[in-house]
Amino acid sequence: ELTRATNLAAEMIERIQYNRKNIAQYAIDTSNATPCPQSAVTQAEAKGDCDQWVGLLNNPQASGLVNVRGVITVPVTPVGILGALLNQYPVTVAVSWTGAAGETKVARPKQVVLTTTISPE
Repeated sequence: ELTRATNLAAEMIERIQYNRKNIAQYAIDTSNATPCPQSAVTQAEAKGDCDQWVGLLNNPQASGLVNVRGVITVPVTPVGILGALLNQYPVTVAVSWTGAAGETKVARPKQVVLTTTISPE
């Protein structure tokens, strides 16, 4: 479970890094009624990334996780003086799920959080 959740979070960071010029489009919360509000016309790559990620998270057979929620936090503008000078945005990707229960363990909430800094150039 932990490896899969980490891979799902890392995959989104890679997708954001690849499409970093549109970083603001990646503020995503899969628990929202419309988790992917990006325009398919003007932000096709970000919309596709979001749709694929939400699809993976919402499919327990694909993700291997139960009760999954993904949240990507991206500020609208760079944070702090140095962030503004260097045009850097802190990006946080959190994947939460309910851990599997077994004979000797109880199902409980778990979370993986990855944080990085991305510069759109």
